[in-house]
Amino acid sequence: MKVAVLAPVAWRTPPRHYGPWEQVASNITEGLVASGIDVTLFATGDSITSGKLDAVVAQGYEEDRSQDAKVVECLHISNLMEHADSFDIIHNNFDFLPLSFSKLIKTPVITTIHGFSSERIVPVYKKYNDSGYYVSISDANRHPALNYLGTVYNGLDIANFTFNDSPEEYLLFFGRIHPDKGTAEAIEIAELSGRKLLIAGIIQDENYFKNHVEPRLTADIQFIGSAGPEKRDELLRNASALLHPINFAEPFGMSVAEAMLCGTPVIAFNRGSMPELINDNETGFLVKNVQEAAVAVKKLSGVSRQACRNWAAQKFSKEKMVADYISLYHQIL
Repeated sequence: MKVAVLAPVAWRTPPRHYGPWEQVASNITEGLVASGIDVTLFATGDSITSGKLDAVVAQGYEEDRSQDAKVVECLHISNLMEHADSFDIIHNNFDFLPLSFSKLIKTPVITTIHGFSSERIVPVYKKYNDSGYYVSISDANRHPALNYLGTVYNGLDIANFTFNDSPEEYLLFFGRIHPDKGTAEAIEIAELSGRKLLIAGIIQDENYFKNHVEPRLTADIQFIGSAGPEKRDELLRNASALLHPINFAEPFGMSVAEAMLCGTPVIAFNRGSMPELINDNETGFLVKNVQEAAVAVKKLSGVSRQACRNWAAQKFSKEKMVADYISLYHQIL
Protein backbone atom coordinates (compact mmCIF):
# COMPACT_ATOMS: atom_id res chain seq x y z
CA MET A 1 0.00 0.00 0.00
CA LYS A 2 1.30 3.43 -0.97
CA VAL A 3 -0.09 6.32 1.08
CA ALA A 4 0.23 10.07 0.58
CA VAL A 5 -0.23 12.14 3.74
CA LEU A 6 -1.15 15.75 3.04
CA ALA A 7 -0.15 18.12 5.85
CA PRO A 8 -0.96 21.83 6.09
CA VAL A 9 1.79 24.32 5.26
CA ALA A 10 1.26 26.97 7.93
CA TRP A 11 4.05 25.46 10.05
CA ARG A 12 6.74 22.81 9.73
CA THR A 13 5.72 19.14 10.11
CA PRO A 14 6.20 18.31 12.97
CA PRO A 15 5.88 21.85 14.36
CA ARG A 16 8.64 23.55 16.33
CA HIS A 17 6.15 24.82 18.92
CA TYR A 18 2.58 25.38 17.64
CA GLY A 19 0.79 23.53 14.82
CA PRO A 20 -1.66 20.84 15.99
CA TRP A 21 -2.73 19.69 12.52
CA GLU A 22 0.88 19.44 11.42
CA GLN A 23 1.64 17.44 14.56
CA VAL A 24 -1.13 14.93 13.84
CA ALA A 25 -0.04 14.62 10.20
CA SER A 26 3.49 13.86 11.44
CA ASN A 27 2.27 11.27 13.94
CA ILE A 28 0.19 9.55 11.27
CA THR A 29 3.13 9.50 8.86
CA GLU A 30 5.66 8.17 11.37
CA GLY A 31 3.22 5.57 12.65
CA LEU A 32 2.44 4.32 9.14
CA VAL A 33 6.15 4.08 8.31
CA ALA A 34 6.74 2.11 11.53
CA SER A 35 3.95 -0.25 10.39
CA GLY A 36 5.86 -0.99 7.18
CA ILE A 37 3.74 1.14 4.86
CA ASP A 38 5.23 3.14 1.97
CA VAL A 39 4.42 6.76 2.89
CA THR A 40 5.11 10.09 1.23
CA LEU A 41 4.55 13.18 3.36
CA PHE A 42 3.53 16.30 1.45
CA ALA A 43 4.57 19.17 3.70
CA THR A 44 7.00 22.11 3.89
CA GLY A 45 10.56 21.57 2.68
CA ASP A 46 12.01 21.92 6.18
CA SER A 47 9.77 19.13 7.52
CA ILE A 48 11.25 16.05 9.20
CA THR A 49 10.05 12.52 8.45
CA SER A 50 11.27 8.93 8.29
CA GLY A 51 9.12 8.51 5.18
CA LYS A 52 9.60 10.24 1.84
CA LEU A 53 9.15 14.01 1.75
CA ASP A 54 7.68 15.85 -1.22
CA ALA A 55 7.69 19.64 -0.96
CA VAL A 56 7.27 22.63 -3.24
CA VAL A 57 7.03 25.12 -0.36
CA ALA A 58 10.32 25.71 1.46
CA GLN A 59 8.89 27.04 4.72
CA GLY A 60 5.48 27.51 6.33
CA TYR A 61 3.68 30.78 5.63
CA GLU A 62 3.33 31.46 9.37
CA GLU A 63 7.10 31.20 9.72
CA ASP A 64 7.92 33.13 6.53
CA ARG A 65 5.35 35.94 6.34
CA SER A 66 6.66 37.17 2.98
CA GLN A 67 4.57 34.43 1.34
CA ASP A 68 0.91 34.64 0.31
CA ALA A 69 -0.90 31.86 2.17
CA LYS A 70 -3.43 31.14 -0.60
CA VAL A 71 -0.72 30.91 -3.28
CA VAL A 72 1.38 28.59 -1.13
CA GLU A 73 -1.63 26.38 -0.40
CA CYS A 74 -2.54 26.11 -4.10
CA LEU A 75 1.00 25.16 -5.10
CA HIS A 76 1.21 22.61 -2.29
CA ILE A 77 -2.13 20.87 -2.86
CA SER A 78 -1.86 20.82 -6.66
CA ASN A 79 1.60 19.21 -6.35
CA LEU A 80 0.07 16.22 -4.60
CA MET A 81 -2.95 16.00 -6.88
CA GLU A 82 -0.75 15.96 -9.99
CA HIS A 83 0.96 12.86 -8.52
CA ALA A 84 -2.25 11.23 -7.27
CA ASP A 85 -1.93 8.19 -9.56
CA SER A 86 1.27 7.20 -7.72
CA PHE A 87 -0.71 6.37 -4.55
CA ASP A 88 -3.34 3.89 -3.42
CA ILE A 89 -4.85 6.36 -0.98
CA ILE A 90 -4.49 10.04 -0.07
CA HIS A 91 -4.89 11.02 3.58
CA ASN A 92 -5.94 14.65 3.68
CA ASN A 93 -5.18 16.60 6.88
CA PHE A 94 -5.63 19.93 5.12
CA ASP A 95 -9.28 20.86 5.68
CA PHE A 96 -11.77 21.28 2.81
CA LEU A 97 -9.71 22.78 -0.04
CA PRO A 98 -8.20 19.50 -1.36
CA LEU A 99 -11.71 18.08 -1.77
CA SER A 100 -12.20 20.36 -4.78
CA PHE A 101 -9.69 18.14 -6.66
CA SER A 102 -11.06 14.82 -5.42
CA LYS A 103 -13.49 14.08 -8.30
CA LEU A 104 -10.78 14.88 -10.85
CA ILE A 105 -8.54 12.01 -9.69
CA LYS A 106 -9.05 8.26 -9.31
CA THR A 107 -7.21 7.83 -6.00
CA PRO A 108 -9.59 7.80 -3.01
CA VAL A 109 -9.20 10.65 -0.51
CA ILE A 110 -9.79 10.12 3.20
CA THR A 111 -10.16 13.41 5.06
CA THR A 112 -9.60 13.87 8.77
CA ILE A 113 -11.82 16.80 9.72
CA HIS A 114 -9.84 18.56 12.45
CA GLY A 115 -12.67 20.98 13.18
CA PHE A 116 -14.95 23.54 11.55
CA SER A 117 -13.61 27.09 11.51
CA SER A 118 -17.20 28.17 10.83
CA GLU A 119 -20.49 26.87 9.42
CA ARG A 120 -19.59 28.59 6.14
CA ILE A 121 -17.12 25.84 5.14
CA VAL A 122 -19.68 23.04 5.47
CA PRO A 123 -21.11 23.37 1.88
CA VAL A 124 -17.79 22.10 0.47
CA TYR A 125 -17.91 19.03 2.71
CA LYS A 126 -21.56 18.49 1.76
CA LYS A 127 -20.73 18.65 -1.96
CA TYR A 128 -18.33 15.69 -1.60
CA ASN A 129 -20.36 13.85 1.04
CA ASP A 130 -21.11 10.85 -1.17
CA SER A 131 -17.72 10.58 -2.88
CA GLY A 132 -15.38 11.41 0.02
CA TYR A 133 -14.45 9.56 3.19
CA TYR A 134 -14.71 11.67 6.35
CA VAL A 135 -13.20 10.93 9.74
CA SER A 136 -14.01 12.90 12.90
CA ILE A 137 -11.46 13.38 15.71
CA SER A 138 -14.22 13.12 18.34
CA ASP A 139 -17.87 12.12 18.31
CA ALA A 140 -18.70 15.60 19.64
CA ASN A 141 -17.29 17.25 16.52
CA ARG A 142 -19.49 15.43 14.01
CA HIS A 143 -21.62 17.66 11.81
CA PRO A 144 -25.20 16.38 11.40
CA ALA A 145 -25.19 17.06 7.64
CA LEU A 146 -22.14 14.89 6.93
CA ASN A 147 -21.49 11.16 6.54
CA TYR A 148 -18.59 9.70 8.53
CA LEU A 149 -16.52 6.57 8.00
CA GLY A 150 -15.45 6.60 11.65
CA THR A 151 -14.04 8.52 14.60
CA VAL A 152 -10.29 8.31 15.25
CA TYR A 153 -8.85 10.15 18.25
CA ASN A 154 -5.61 12.03 17.69
CA GLY A 155 -2.66 9.87 18.71
CA LEU A 156 0.54 10.99 20.40
CA ASP A 157 4.05 9.58 20.65
CA ILE A 158 4.01 8.40 24.26
CA ALA A 159 7.82 8.45 24.40
CA ASN A 160 7.71 12.26 24.19
CA PHE A 161 5.83 12.60 27.49
CA THR A 162 7.50 11.80 30.80
CA PHE A 163 5.40 10.41 33.65
CA ASN A 164 5.89 12.23 36.96
CA ASP A 165 4.21 11.18 40.20
CA SER A 166 5.75 14.01 42.28
CA PRO A 167 4.64 17.29 40.67
CA GLU A 168 5.18 20.84 41.85
CA GLU A 169 2.35 23.00 43.18
CA TYR A 170 1.79 25.23 40.15
CA LEU A 171 -1.17 25.09 37.79
CA LEU A 172 -0.59 25.29 34.04
CA PHE A 173 -2.39 26.92 31.14
CA PHE A 174 -0.98 25.53 27.87
CA GLY A 175 -2.46 26.74 24.59
CA ARG A 176 -2.89 29.71 22.29
CA ILE A 177 -3.70 32.98 24.02
CA HIS A 178 -7.22 33.57 22.72
CA PRO A 179 -10.68 34.08 24.28
CA ASP A 180 -11.76 30.63 23.00
CA LYS A 181 -9.09 28.97 25.12
CA GLY A 182 -10.00 30.81 28.32
CA THR A 183 -6.65 32.23 29.41
CA ALA A 184 -8.37 34.90 31.54
CA GLU A 185 -10.56 32.26 33.17
CA ALA A 186 -7.46 30.22 34.01
CA ILE A 187 -6.06 33.28 35.80
CA GLU A 188 -9.31 33.62 37.77
CA ILE A 189 -9.18 29.94 38.78
CA ALA A 190 -5.59 30.29 39.99
CA GLU A 191 -6.41 33.45 41.94
CA LEU A 192 -9.44 31.82 43.60
CA SER A 193 -7.34 28.77 44.44
CA GLY A 194 -4.39 30.74 45.78
CA ARG A 195 -2.09 28.81 43.44
CA LYS A 196 0.73 29.83 41.13
CA LEU A 197 -0.13 29.73 37.40
CA LEU A 198 2.23 29.36 34.46
CA ILE A 199 0.83 30.39 31.06
CA ALA A 200 2.49 28.98 27.93
CA GLY A 201 1.46 29.46 24.31
CA ILE A 202 1.53 31.69 21.26
CA ILE A 203 -0.33 35.00 21.46
CA GLN A 204 -3.04 34.61 18.82
CA ASP A 205 -5.13 37.61 19.91
CA GLU A 206 -2.94 40.61 20.78
CA ASN A 207 -5.80 42.76 22.11
CA TYR A 208 -7.04 39.97 24.35
CA PHE A 209 -3.54 39.49 25.73
CA LYS A 210 -3.00 43.21 26.36
CA ASN A 211 -6.43 43.81 27.93
CA HIS A 212 -7.23 40.59 29.79
CA VAL A 213 -3.96 38.75 30.45
CA GLU A 214 -0.97 41.09 30.65
CA PRO A 215 -2.45 43.47 33.30
CA ARG A 216 -2.99 40.48 35.63
CA LEU A 217 0.52 39.05 35.44
CA THR A 218 2.32 38.93 38.79
CA ALA A 219 5.05 36.93 40.48
CA ASP A 220 2.46 34.15 40.86
CA ILE A 221 0.76 34.52 37.44
CA GLN A 222 3.53 34.21 34.85
CA PHE A 223 3.47 34.21 31.04
CA ILE A 224 6.44 32.32 29.62
CA GLY A 225 5.67 32.39 25.88
CA SER A 226 5.48 29.50 23.46
CA ALA A 227 7.09 26.18 24.37
CA GLY A 228 8.72 23.61 22.10
CA PRO A 229 8.53 19.83 22.70
CA GLU A 230 11.13 19.59 25.49
CA LYS A 231 9.82 22.58 27.44
CA ARG A 232 6.24 21.35 26.91
CA ASP A 233 7.11 17.99 28.49
CA GLU A 234 8.81 19.73 31.43
CA LEU A 235 5.88 22.09 32.05
CA LEU A 236 3.21 19.40 31.73
CA ARG A 237 4.87 16.76 33.89
CA ASN A 238 5.70 19.13 36.75
CA ALA A 239 2.26 20.79 36.93
CA SER A 240 -0.22 19.73 39.60
CA ALA A 241 -2.97 20.20 37.00
CA LEU A 242 -3.66 21.58 33.53
CA LEU A 243 -6.39 24.22 33.43
CA HIS A 244 -8.48 24.03 30.26
CA PRO A 245 -11.40 26.47 30.70
CA ILE A 246 -12.45 26.58 27.04
CA ASN A 247 -15.18 28.87 25.74
CA PHE A 248 -15.99 26.87 22.61
CA ALA A 249 -16.87 23.30 21.63
CA GLU A 250 -13.30 22.12 21.12
CA PRO A 251 -12.97 19.24 18.60
CA PHE A 252 -10.16 17.50 20.51
CA GLY A 253 -7.59 19.37 22.64
CA MET A 254 -4.08 17.99 22.22
CA SER A 255 -2.75 19.49 25.47
CA VAL A 256 -5.41 17.61 27.44
CA ALA A 257 -4.15 14.23 26.20
CA GLU A 258 -0.52 15.37 26.52
CA ALA A 259 -1.00 16.39 30.16
CA MET A 260 -2.60 13.10 31.13
CA LEU A 261 0.24 11.18 29.44
CA CYS A 262 2.54 12.93 31.93
CA GLY A 263 0.23 11.87 34.74
CA THR A 264 -1.16 15.39 35.12
CA PRO A 265 -4.92 15.67 35.68
CA VAL A 266 -6.98 18.20 33.71
CA ILE A 267 -9.63 20.59 34.98
CA ALA A 268 -11.73 21.55 31.95
CA PHE A 269 -14.97 23.31 31.17
CA ASN A 270 -17.42 20.62 30.06
CA ARG A 271 -17.68 21.54 26.37
CA GLY A 272 -17.10 19.84 23.03
CA SER A 273 -14.95 16.72 23.21
CA MET A 274 -13.92 17.11 26.85
CA PRO A 275 -16.20 14.29 28.16
CA GLU A 276 -14.54 11.94 25.63
CA LEU A 277 -11.01 12.96 26.63
CA ILE A 278 -11.33 13.21 30.41
CA ASN A 279 -12.56 10.42 32.68
CA ASP A 280 -14.41 12.68 35.15
CA ASN A 281 -13.21 12.38 38.75
CA GLU A 282 -10.61 9.81 37.63
CA THR A 283 -8.23 11.68 35.31
CA GLY A 284 -9.47 15.19 36.06
CA PHE A 285 -12.66 17.16 36.48
CA LEU A 286 -15.35 18.40 34.11
CA VAL A 287 -16.73 21.66 35.46
CA LYS A 288 -19.20 24.36 34.40
CA ASN A 289 -17.47 27.53 35.54
CA VAL A 290 -14.54 29.19 37.28
CA GLN A 291 -15.99 28.60 40.74
CA GLU A 292 -16.42 24.86 40.18
CA ALA A 293 -12.90 24.70 38.77
CA ALA A 294 -11.48 26.32 41.91
CA VAL A 295 -13.28 23.70 44.02
CA ALA A 296 -11.80 20.97 41.79
CA VAL A 297 -8.27 22.25 42.48
CA LYS A 298 -8.78 21.26 46.11
CA LYS A 299 -9.62 17.69 45.03
CA LEU A 300 -6.44 17.10 43.01
CA SER A 301 -4.77 15.06 45.76
CA GLY A 302 -7.46 12.40 45.26
CA VAL A 303 -6.55 11.83 41.59
CA SER A 304 -4.14 9.00 40.74
CA ARG A 305 -1.53 10.32 38.33
CA GLN A 306 -0.81 6.75 37.25
CA ALA A 307 -4.49 6.38 36.31
CA CYS A 308 -4.15 9.54 34.17
CA ARG A 309 -1.16 8.06 32.36
CA ASN A 310 -2.82 4.67 31.82
CA TRP A 311 -6.06 6.20 30.50
CA ALA A 312 -4.28 8.47 28.01
CA ALA A 313 -1.84 5.78 26.85
CA GLN A 314 -4.73 3.42 26.16
CA LYS A 315 -6.87 5.94 24.24
CA PHE A 316 -4.49 8.45 22.66
CA SER A 317 -1.36 6.60 21.54
CA LYS A 318 0.07 7.02 18.06
CA GLU A 319 -0.07 3.24 17.63
CA LYS A 320 -3.81 3.06 18.32
CA MET A 321 -4.54 5.98 16.00
CA VAL A 322 -2.51 4.45 13.16
CA ALA A 323 -4.10 1.00 13.59
CA ASP A 324 -7.54 2.64 13.41
CA TYR A 325 -6.59 4.53 10.23
CA ILE A 326 -5.11 1.44 8.56
CA SER A 327 -8.39 -0.36 9.25
CA LEU A 328 -10.28 2.48 7.51
CA TYR A 329 -7.85 2.43 4.57
CA HIS A 330 -8.64 -1.27 4.06
CA GLN A 331 -12.38 -0.55 4.21
CA ILE A 332 -12.00 2.06 1.47
CA LEU A 333 -9.72 -0.06 -0.75
